[in-house]
Amino acid sequence: MDQVMDRAIERAVGPFCPHRVVVLALDGLLPFELGIPHRIFGRPKDALGRHLYEVVTCSVRPPGPVKTDADFSLHVGNGPETLATADTVIIPASYEFGPVYEEGVLTDELAAALAHLRPGTRLASICTGVYVLAAAGYLDGRPATTHWADADRLQRLFPRVKVDPDVLFIDDGDILTSAGVAAGIDLCLHMVRRDHGTAVANDVARRTVVPPHRDGGQAQYIQRPVPDPQQASTTTARAWALGRLHEPIQLRDMAAQVAMSVRTFTRRFREEVGVSPGQWLTQQRVERARHLLESTDLSVDQVAHDAGFGTAQSMRQHLQAALGVTPTAYRRTFRTAGKAKKAVLRT
Repeated sequence: MDQVMDRAIERAVGPFCPHRVVVLALDGLLPFELGIPHRIFGRPKDALGRHLYEVVTCSVRPPGPVKTDADFSLHVGNGPETLATADTVIIPASYEFGPVYEEGVLTDELAAALAHLRPGTRLASICTGVYVLAAAGYLDGRPATTHWADADRLQRLFPRVKVDPDVLFIDDGDILTSAGVAAGIDLCLHMVRRDHGTAVANDVARRTVVPPHRDGGQAQYIQRPVPDPQQASTTTARAWALGRLHEPIQLRDMAAQVAMSVRTFTRRFREEVGVSPGQWLTQQRVERARHLLESTDLSVDQVAHDAGFGTAQSMRQHLQAALGVTPTAYRRTFRTAGKAKKAVLRT
C-alpha cells in the first residue's frame, strides 16, 4: 500500500530527489560552524518521512584529516570532486585561510577545488567563509556580510564587494552570506524556509531549540557601554504588538505600552532589536502572511487583513520586496506537495 501511495504522489508532484548540500571543510575550521549545516539540513523531511536534503562534507584534498581550531582533527571522507555533485555548497569559517585572508587570493589547492563547481550551484558562507567566495570573485559587485568584527577588513581587502556589517545574513539569490557563529543557524534556517516554507523551517527550529527567526541584525551584539539596569525594556511593547498584528499599530501606541516617549522608545528599540520599530513590524507581518498562505485557504485579501497589511496590494508589495514573489506564487510553491498528497489520499 505504501509503495502504491509513493508512486501516486510521485506522479502528482514529480520524482523525489533530495537537494544535495556539500560542506567544504578547510584546515583551521571551527567544529561548531561545520556542524550547523548538518544539524539544520539533516532534519527536514517530506510527508512520507524522506529527507529533503542530503548533506555531505568534503575537503580540498583526497580523503584524510582536516585540522580544526580545537585540540582534534576530523577525518573527511570526500575529496574536492564531491563539489561537482552539489546543489548547494556551504563554506564555514576557518582560522587558517592563509593568503585568502591575508592577501585576498586563493591558494592553488582551493582554486582547483572550486573549479569543480557546476554553473548554477547555490553558494553560501558562514562568518569568515565569505573570504573564500570573495577571493574567488563570486562577490564582485554583490552584497555580502560577515562577523561584525571582520567587516571593515573584508571591505578593505575586497573593495568591489558591498559589505553590510549590520545584518545577520544576506540572501542575494544564488549566493548567501552570514555573520559569525550562530548567524550560520539563521542562514541555514532561512535557506530551508526559502526552499520548503515556514512550516518546515519552524519545525526544524523547534527541534533544534532555537528561534525560527531572530529579530534585528548584528548591531545588537556589538559591545557598547552597559545600559543602566533600571532602564525599561521594549519587550512588553513587542509582545503587545504581536498580539494584534491584524490591527493598525502606531509607534506612539507601542511606546505607551512601556511608558516611554516616542523618541526614547525608538532609540531603545533599535538598541535592543537592531532595527527600527517599523522595520520590525513589517518583518513580523511578512512572517504572519507566509504562515497563513501556507497553512490556510484564506483569500489573499483576508490574509492581508489578518497579517495587518490592510490591502492585498500592500501585502503584495511587501512580500515582493522581502521574498521576491507574489502572495499567489508563494502559496502555489509551498502548498503544491501538500495538496497533491491530500488528493492521492482521497482517491
